[in-house]
Amino acid sequence: MHHGFLKFCIITYMSLISWTMVFSQSNLNDSILEKQAIKTFYAISKKFQKTNCSTGNLIIKIGLDLLGKPYVAKTLENNKSENLVINLTEFDCTTFAENCLALARTIKSSACTFGDFKKELLLIRYRNGELVDYSSRLHYFSDWIYDNDRKNIVKNITCEMGHTPFNNFVNYMSLHTDYYKMLRNDAKLQNEISRIEKQISRRQSCYIPKKQIFKYESLIHNGDILGLTTNIKGMDIAHVVIAYHTKNRLYMIHASSKKHRVVISDEPLADYLARRKDVTGIIVARPL
Repeated sequence: MHHGFLKFCIITYMSLISWTMVFSQSNLNDSILEKQAIKTFYAISKKFQKTNCSTGNLIIKIGLDLLGKPYVAKTLENNKSENLVINLTEFDCTTFAENCLALARTIKSSACTFGDFKKELLLIRYRNGELVDYSSRLHYFSDWIYDNDRKNIVKNITCEMGHTPFNNFVNYMSLHTDYYKMLRNDAKLQNEISRIEKQISRRQSCYIPKKQIFKYESLIHNGDILGLTTNIKGMDIAHVVIAYHTKNRLYMIHASSKKHRVVISDEPLADYLARRKDVTGIIVARPL
């Protein structure tokens, strides 16, 4: 065994012990998922660790590597209390994008261990990178973009591309608490979610209307994370995808509820948006 690899294994082992202590509240299912995630993480990191490319292009490589993984809704909603769920086996649209981003950032860092990946995911998924309770998770994707922009993880470039104001009024979660297991019987959390919704709704932002997407295709980069804005009352973003240029057009890689797996879209993004009555346009977050 090479000395460099032995050192890498020791660092990895110590990192895993440390994170097991911190996240000891995980239930058995989370434990099983995490063991599977460790295997997937090291397979992906080994494959791409020597790849010299931008974070965006690395996100594409990772996304393509995860094609076919199953779509599963509400993968973060199964616990009795909030903890960091590590799941590289199945995805919803948001967890697919944020896991690809966390994986790319970890692989490009100087220390590429599973513990570092968990730190990245925690930083990306929670407001100010701090797991406090259920309300500290970035549930609304416009809030996810806003907070990760502040943390210099992504940059919201939408207003630089177009200046169409985005009416970002949200209250879906506080109006539908029965849909959310941890909110149903917790008045304190309900009040905090309502406070956060009001904060989000006061922000000034932009979006690119779907009729203009074709005009902006060349300005969107591989690996940009796109929030598909919606006209559903009380919601901001209906779907989250990763921008992917192929066949001389802009397509997307995403966890598809319709196809039940991670896929490349069958048609260009502009055509996909044109068919969806509930989608109004996009917000563009560029990984840094």
